[in-house]
Amino acid sequence: MMTKDDIVKLLSIKSKDEHEALIEKAGSLRNETLGNRVYFRGLIEYSNICAKNCYYCGIRSGNSKQERYTMTDDEVLDCARFAYNTKYGSIVIQAGERSDKAFVDKIEFLLKEIKKLSDGNLGITLSLGEQSDETFKRWFEAGAHRYLIRIETSDPKLYKKYHPDDKFHSYDERLESLNRLRNHGYQVGTGVMIGLPGQTVEDLANDLLFIKKLDVDMVGMGPYIENENTPLYDRRGELIPSKDRFELSLRMIAVLRLLMPDINTAATTAMQTLDPLGREKAIRAGANIIMPNLTPVKYRENYLLYEGKPCLDEDAAKCAGCITGRIRSTGAEVGFGEWGDSKHFKRRTEGK
Repeated sequence: MMTKDDIVKLLSIKSKDEHEALIEKAGSLRNETLGNRVYFRGLIEYSNICAKNCYYCGIRSGNSKQERYTMTDDEVLDCARFAYNTKYGSIVIQAGERSDKAFVDKIEFLLKEIKKLSDGNLGITLSLGEQSDETFKRWFEAGAHRYLIRIETSDPKLYKKYHPDDKFHSYDERLESLNRLRNHGYQVGTGVMIGLPGQTVEDLANDLLFIKKLDVDMVGMGPYIENENTPLYDRRGELIPSKDRFELSLRMIAVLRLLMPDINTAATTAMQTLDPLGREKAIRAGANIIMPNLTPVKYRENYLLYEGKPCLDEDAAKCAGCITGRIRSTGAEVGFGEWGDSKHFKRRTEGK
């Protein structure tokens, strides 16, 4: 069992050889535990309308420069149909955080329609923020079976530095939402940002221990990347260099794989933003999930959580071929037509 000191030591590696040894060890453990296989989660960025005003996010409600959009029903269903026909196995529906009745009803409708068009064969992950018990239940019954709520930082004091201190941005409520998901049968996911201003390696070690203690089934985490239309941009002078942030993120992925060998871990788009081969390197470090973007090109420039996001002008078909090639370049294979459910979830639920 790794201690916090052990994790801090691994995250603080300076030697290139030691860094590579850690990456290789994590990648080998992934292969031994889960197989040398990467699963697609076709990403649908449904809407950039958000009720939250987080200090780091480009689509926060307070960003008056942001042009807002919501995809039509037909556009969402066309994306889902493409994923199904291309044998992606699963999709992710992501959006700004809302809990109003119109939004909740619409997501429920879309889930049911996606299940219909795929004969129940397309897996569905949601990343739609904090919701009530009733909403989680409705969405699960409509067809979603995985849900990701990123905690962003496990330290309540740091959380208050990156979010407004009000009832709409409660650390306790976010944590409670993660716990509520489990009661409804979801595979539960969370994640953190790496390299935030004011964040230490000790904080990141605590994040990893928090994720392990929470006993989640899947994780999506990556480097913090600044956006000039956010309050946190004013603290960009405190950031460690982007190369160091990227390599620290790789070590976070690798150490998490050592801590939790059978969970699903994403090679996030943010990794590719800081390094042209970022997602491939994340796969080599133990990640086994990748999210090709299915969002219509006309919307992509308006779903910028951070600056420099790649593939803004690459349509879904082109993206599919590109990412398949990228995965194969790592020596891994794509699990076409498979949900790629978390083995940790199966072990956790069957162990009860």
